[in-house]
Amino acid sequence: MAGFDCAVAVEIDRDCCATLRMNRPRWDVRNDDMRLVDGKRWRGVDLFAAGVPCPPFSIAGKQLGDRDERDMFPTALKLIEEIGSPAVLLENVSGFASAKFEGYRRNLNRKC
Repeated sequence: MAGFDCAVAVEIDRDCCATLRMNRPRWDVRNDDMRLVDGKRWRGVDLFAAGVPCPPFSIAGKQLGDRDERDMFPTALKLIEEIGSPAVLLENVSGFASAKFEGYRRNLNRKC
């Protein structure tokens, strides 16, 4: 509704991909690990939007941050740089903004 078309949707969960394909049959839905994606293929799309896994930062979990293998913020930043979108939307849980992860947020760009 905001005027964007989906260039590609990358999702590691096969069942989620099936749901996306059923609900959005015209979308290019790829069942893949975003760590293996080369973002240069979509260079210059208008918006990079992603919801990276929240368990590393959720107060309902162990809050392992960068010690959790599901921490995909560095990968998302790599893709953002490769794609070069002028607009970015990253979604996560409020725990990510907590004081516990202040150092993580400050140093995030150094990991890319």
